Amino acid sequence: MKLAILGAGMIVKDFLTMVGAIPEIELKAIVGTTRSIENLQNLKENYGIEAMYTDFDHCLTDNSFDTVYIALPNHLHYAYAKKALEHGKNVICEKPFTLRLSELVELKEIAHANDLILIEAVTNQYLANYQAVKDALPKLGELKIIECNYSQYSSRYDAFKEGTILPAFDPKKGGGALMDINIYNIHFVVGLLGMPESVQYKANVERGIDTSGLLFLNYPNTKVVCIGAKDSASAIRSTIQGNQGSMIINGPTSIINQVELQVNKSEAQVIDQKLGEHRLYEEFWIFNQVIAAHDTKFAERRLEHSLKVMEVVELALEDAGIQLG
Repeated sequence: MKLAILGAGMIVKDFLTMVGAIPEIELKAIVGTTRSIENLQNLKENYGIEAMYTDFDHCLTDNSFDTVYIALPNHLHYAYAKKALEHGKNVICEKPFTLRLSELVELKEIAHANDLILIEAVTNQYLANYQAVKDALPKLGELKIIECNYSQYSSRYDAFKEGTILPAFDPKKGGGALMDINIYNIHFVVGLLGMPESVQYKANVERGIDTSGLLFLNYPNTKVVCIGAKDSASAIRSTIQGNQGSMIINGPTSIINQVELQVNKSEAQVIDQKLGEHRLYEEFWIFNQVIAAHDTKFAERRLEHSLKVMEVVELALEDAGIQLG
């Protein structure tokens, strides 16, 4: 993969600490704003990135890369992904893919028309421990209850309460608890069970944005609650309960460090199959393979999953009366 990185924030800096472990990924360019030019220059020099741009249109004339990694604020994902696809570049886009289902549908059509890879970077879908959860599900019997709690007090919440609206809590920029941390819970559940029969979102809404909330997903035989909070904190864990056993995932659904499996009354078994210590390693190792092989069938399967997630998100926001963008 010959990669251009769009963004220079925390996720990009985290990515750059890991990407050297996948030598097949070549860092061809990094793109940011003129305000962040010193930061861009430091990242370019520290990680051996070949070129630096503050104009995305200019960057897209560079033929040295085949893929763009979009790690920008949520509300910019659609426009920049569209432009990259229209210029013949594969796109890896950070979660949430877009703010609206219709935007993702359009991006999918453009990718197909241009025979390009379009894929969402959401860690849990590519973790070996997540596959271990899938493999162990039948041991639990009939699934009854799933609860995912990802509650983490945001460092930006105090400023928000005082009237300073940063992107994390800005409805115009796709902020809020659902789109930031609860989105991992949605991916986790939809990846296991598919599209639910119904969606309800009971949110704590301040200044038009959800600072926390309970997302209820109803399946024929399984009831699910996804808890996401940026205005309060709790023990972060997920539980899956069946009539023959249970699983506990301590920590956020974005990482899945290990899984505790207990079947009937037998002794609990700890499962840990992760392939790398860094949370981004497994997904980007797979992305590199997919793009190198131009595996459009794999990308299509992942897009179908992302479309279901976006449909759940849209139904949840509508139920809570929240408008983004």
